[in-house]
Formats: sequence, structure tokens, C-alpha cells
Amino acid sequence: MQYYVDIQAARDGDGSRTRPFKRIQSAARVARPGDEVLVAPGVYREYVDPQNAGLPDARITYRSTVPLGAVISGAEPVKSWQPHAGQVWVCRVPNSLFGAYNPYTTYVYGDWFFVKRTKHTGAVYLNGRTMYEAESLDACLAGEASPYSWEPESSLYQWYTEQDGDNTVLYANFQGLDPNAENVEINVRRECLMPSRTGVGYITVQGFCIEKAATTWAPPAGFQDGMIGPHWSKGWIIEDCEIRNSKCAGISLGRYYDPENDQYFTHHHLKSPTQMERDSVCRGQYHGWLKEKVGSHIIRRCNIHHCEQGGIIGRMGGVFSLIEDNHIHHINNMMELGGAEIAGIKLHAAIDVVCRRNHIHHCTMGIWCDWEAQGTRITQNLLHDNQRPAFARQLPGGMISQDIFVEVSHGPTLIDNNILLSDVSLRMATQGVAMVHNLICGALTCVGGGTGSRYTPYHFPHRTEVMGFMTILHGDDRFYNNIFVQKWPAEPYVVQHDNDDGFDEENRAVGTHPLDAYPTYAEWIALFDMDSDQPDMGKLAPAHEHKLPVWCSGNAYFNGARAWAKEHAPQLDNTHEIYVTLDERDGQPILETNLYEWLRAGCAMVNSEVLGKVFEPCQRFEAPDGTDLVFDADYLGNHRGPAVLPGPFASAESAGAPLFKFAGPAPRCEA
Repeated sequence: MQYYVDIQAARDGDGSRTRPFKRIQSAARVARPGDEVLVAPGVYREYVDPQNAGLPDARITYRSTVPLGAVISGAEPVKSWQPHAGQVWVCRVPNSLFGAYNPYTTYVYGDWFFVKRTKHTGAVYLNGRTMYEAESLDACLAGEASPYSWEPESSLYQWYTEQDGDNTVLYANFQGLDPNAENVEINVRRECLMPSRTGVGYITVQGFCIEKAATTWAPPAGFQDGMIGPHWSKGWIIEDCEIRNSKCAGISLGRYYDPENDQYFTHHHLKSPTQMERDSVCRGQYHGWLKEKVGSHIIRRCNIHHCEQGGIIGRMGGVFSLIEDNHIHHINNMMELGGAEIAGIKLHAAIDVVCRRNHIHHCTMGIWCDWEAQGTRITQNLLHDNQRPAFARQLPGGMISQDIFVEVSHGPTLIDNNILLSDVSLRMATQGVAMVHNLICGALTCVGGGTGSRYTPYHFPHRTEVMGFMTILHGDDRFYNNIFVQKWPAEPYVVQHDNDDGFDEENRAVGTHPLDAYPTYAEWIALFDMDSDQPDMGKLAPAHEHKLPVWCSGNAYFNGARAWAKEHAPQLDNTHEIYVTLDERDGQPILETNLYEWLRAGCAMVNSEVLGKVFEPCQRFEAPDGTDLVFDADYLGNHRGPAVLPGPFASAESAGAPLFKFAGPAPRCEA
């Protein structure tokens, strides 16, 4: 059955081709497995709440008939602005417009939120761009640029809100523009397309522009909403969409609402947020966190940008998913929000999640796999400019930037055939990571630290059921056939503490040398009485808490990048000056480098047998279906033959090809 929707129809109909519905929600109420909802171009200012689930072999599909022509917006236009003072205008909005959820009285805050609670979930938009929220009317009148913003010119446009009886009063500095002559909107809805109940699975959403919702802060022990998301279900496909201008998250693959563990630390303060994360995992199992019920989503060919918490986020609900061929950029650039849940992709418990062929740039963090990155694979991605611009100040409470962050996991976490060009490539407060055939132009940081005594779950291989808990011992890492280039200054990065006059330093010297203190396997196994049938538990206690071993082989180091002290015969070249830059040709990113004039072949082919098993889960580095991995394909998918080069390209010719081609519809749509 096909249902038709057209906002421009003369009047609301019955969903037929000749008498279409005017609202998508009308179709969402009646669509059943196998049905298709065809949506004509136009702006649909509504919250779409799918009522029925599809089936694995009979999905419910929502499709924009013109790619990116149908816009689902969480905002409403406002044309009632009056001059106030200077360049500031004012309008009054009846609170009845908002219903039970007023974004202009609801603050962005919660567990793991580190900056001051001053920003609302509401927003004002000028010609499609989010304006900045001022902390006072005087600040709004001044309209001065934010020193923290990555887009300082945009930060001149500011708004401020207060309540007056049954009205929300909005002031806005439009910098000389007449708001009644421009496209000015305010967000009034919390989500755009997301089931209100759990278990509404097997839905496809194709070709929509989804924008401007008043989403809330989404920590791992709290309800996680986004402008669009499956809400604790299975088998969604979100493809060929543009996702933009969310107050917090664009796409959520996250947690359901659990009243017994929802922002518990923020509300009660009695248990640490880390403890509530452990509770969240165990309670999730009680609430149906099983491979048969949750996850296995696909997000592909989407353009996701200008969201202020994350492009794609999720705690547990994204397990067994595929995130591919997306363009994710300009995330958290306003620097109004700060905390531990911010990244282009931020996932907790990304069990058997594959992130491949994505282009991620100008994000506070590129990809952040937090807790239980077990079976996670990050492959064939291009990441660059995921770092604070030199002109911007570090936001107090804001996170330090990097391409990839893997945190408090026992692995196996596989990072292969990626191009990592930011000044920090990998923050690894974790263990059980394998890096294979990457081009790494940034530092490794947080090696051996940043986890405290956090007991972290690990799971039965390729399942969600908890197998055990253990602190992070660090190590158990593999580095094979990577290229390391000291592209950025090697001086330590210094940042002042948020709450005192102290400072922290982070490594910026490229290479595997931060692992120098870690043992080889032979050194580590020698700590144990392997020949005794009556081992002394007391004697072996220190060994059980010792750093785990590290394996390094086949890596190449340039421009002063430094190798692990125990790596056998690394390729070291400090003679030639190597450049690695990103250029653009015909709208596509191109790598410009002289690496391949000096790079030598001769590495061994890497496979599952070489990588072995990680320590705590006793799980191999393998595909989600348990089959072996062989790294015989490069960043572009080209065959890697017996003359194995380090790095992500099988040949010098491959290195000169376009690095990312956005395969979806046109990357912008008009609202």
C-alpha cells in the first residue's frame, strides 16, 4: 500500500494519490508492514511519531519523492518582531505554542555536562543558521563575538529569553537586519521523527531534510533523544538524508527512558555517574537489550552537520549497526555546550558496530567509542581538522579534540585503513586496540591513563549479555603496518584546569613511543608461574594487575616520528622532509604527499591469526559473523598484493585518487 503526503495539497485527504494527506503523521498512524509513505516537497512542521513497526521482510518506508525536497522541521517561523533597542528586536510567544515541553524554560544539562547551566534547548534561527544564546539582555545588546566559538563571525548574532506570565519573551540581536524581512524561526518541538514508544522497528527513512529540533542533553545513563532515531528498536535504515541544526543530537541510536536511572547523578548526587553507567548496562539487559530485539541499524549517505552535541549518538541501542558513507562535519562548533558526550559519532557499547567510508571533519571530536567498544571496527574513514582552531580559546569544561577516542573498553577494537590528519589521531584511555594500515599524522594521547579505577563490562563475543567486569589494565594493543608522520609541532599541548590554577600536558609527538613502558608478550608471560600446577595467588596478584603486552611491526616513521622502543626493524626515515596535505579537486578531497617516493614495501600481510585474541573477553579480531579478517584491501577497496606497503594505500597510484565521494543526494537542501 502506498500513502501520499503533500503539504501543498488544496485540503487534507485520505492518503491516496489524488487526495494526499497534508501531514506525514496522518500516514504514520495507518502505515503497516510493507507500506510506503511518499512525501512531496515542502516544509512539514510537525513531530512524526510512527505508530507501527515493520517486519524484516516487510519494512515501512518513508520516502521524500524529491531527494531532500521534503523537510521535517522542529521550528516555526516568527514574524512578530518589534524594535527594542540598538540592533535588538523583541517578540512575545504564547507558551500554549509549546504544549508540555517549553524549550525556553528547559536547560541543556545533565550527567557528564561540564559547562555552566545557562543554555536552553530552545534556539533562534536566522536564515537557516543557529543564533547564539546570550546569558543576559545586556550581553545580547552588546552582541560581541564569543572567544570560544569556532565560527566567531556567526557568534555576533545572539538571542536572550525570559518568561513573562504565560508568554515567552525573546530578544535577538540581528546585527542590523530586519527579522520580519528575513527567515527567522524558533524551535518548538523536541524531536522530528522518532517513535514515542520503544520497539517500533524495521523502518526506512529516505531522502528527507531533518532540522531544527529542541533536543535535550543525552548522557549514557539517561533518555537519549535526537531529531531522528529508532528509540530502542531494531532494524532501522536512515539513508540519503540531511540532518542539521539540532540543539543537541542529530541522530540518536540511544537509550530508552528508564525512570529509575535517568540522569540519576544530576538529580540525586548519591551515586557516581560511572556507577550509573554500569547500572545502565545491567538494567538494559532487563529491559530487552538483546541482539534479537535492539540495534542492527544502517545509517548511510547522510550529510550531518551543525549539531551541538553529536551528529550520531547512542548508548547500547546502536549495537550491530553499520554507519557508512556519511559526511559528518561542523559538530559542536558554537562551543555553547561542553561535556563528555560530544563528537561527530559518539557511541557507548558499540558492539560489532562498523563505521566505514565516512568523511568527518571540523568536529570537537571525530569518533568517540566510549565503554565496551567490543567488536567495533573503524575502517576506510577520512578524518581531518578535528581540532580547535588557533584563534579560538579552549572552552572551560569543553573536551580536548582528536580524530578518534576509544575509552574504557577491553576490545577488540579495530582501527584500519583510515586517514587521520588532525593533530591528535587517537586518544586511547583503553586497551585491546589494533591499528592496522593507517596513515597517522597526529599523536597518541592518554596512553595508560584517563580511566581511574572504572570497572567496565565486557560481553560474550558478538552478543550483548555481560560476561564480566574489570578495570582497564592498559596495553593489549597492536600496531601493524601504519605510517606515522610528524606533521604537527611535537611540543606538548598545555591546557589549564577548569577549577584551579593547575595545568595538564598532553603528548603531541607522533609515533608509538608512548607505549615504551609496556612489555612484549614474552616479558609479560614470564611474570606468571606457567609451569606450576599450584600457582600462588598472593604472589601473582601484582602480575594480574600489570600492564598488558603490546605488539608492533611493519610500521614506518617519518619527520621525526618515534617508534616503540621494542619494535623490531621499523622503517625510520628522518632524512627526507615529508609533506601530507589535503587538497580539493572537483569538489573532492585529494591527498597531496611525497610519502611514496620514500616508502618501502616489505610488510607482512595481517589477518585475524596475526592479531589474535584480546585479553579479557577472550575474543578474536574477526568479522561480526565470526569469520576471519584479511587486510588485503586498502582505503579505496583496491587489492593489496604480496608486496605490502605500510599505510592505507596499496600503491602510490591509489594515494592520488579522490578520498571521499558523497554518494547521496545533493549535500544541501533549502528550507
